[in-house]
Amino acid sequence: MEALTGFAWLLALQAVGELLSRGLALPIPGPVVGMLLLFLALGSARVRTPVAACAGFLLAHLSLLFVPIAVGVMAYLPLLAQYGLRLALVIVLSTWAGMAVSARLFLWLHADAAAQPDPVAPVEAGDAPLR
Repeated sequence: MEALTGFAWLLALQAVGELLSRGLALPIPGPVVGMLLLFLALGSARVRTPVAACAGFLLAHLSLLFVPIAVGVMAYLPLLAQYGLRLALVIVLSTWAGMAVSARLFLWLHADAAAQPDPVAPVEAGDAPLR
């Protein structure tokens, strides 16, 4: 019963997010707004406990959530046969580009952090006192 309450919380927060997104003409999709609302609501045990029960149930049956995807792939096999190689190439290249940008950003941020002095470094005997 607690899992159903958690599912109701998830649906209600998604609906509120959709209403806010459409009502305020936000450039963010309603489910994303609902997820932000869920993030805030998880601070309350009244929401967190049933949503955790629902999440456990959904994770236990996660394989069933892939059935619609498999049916969709089967329905578009001719299209996939025609464009499959191009799709695979785009997926591989975009994944590689995302990883390369992430690595560059990490290296840039890491180099910037390494250039700054450590605020908690131990003070040596010859150093001037902090003011």
